[in-house]
Amino acid sequence: MENRVAVLSIIVENEDAVGELNELLHRFSKYIIGRMGIPYRQKSINIICIAIDAPNDEINSLTGALGRIKGITAKATYSKI
Repeated sequence: MENRVAVLSIIVENEDAVGELNELLHRFSKYIIGRMGIPYRQKSINIICIAIDAPNDEINSLTGALGRIKGITAKATYSKI
């Protein structure tokens, strides 16, 4: 299966979910190109951006698993190429 490049946008509203989030990202680490995290203290949330190069099924699997963690919202945006 051909790889796709995507960006995952993640909002963390529940600090207790960070351990599960990091464990999940570690499982997909072979696909992760880079990661940027921004703490937004005024709103008590964290914003994370993940660049990933992976098969479409793996990107969907990761995004879905992230979305099932309580206090985490995740969306994927795919490149056209």
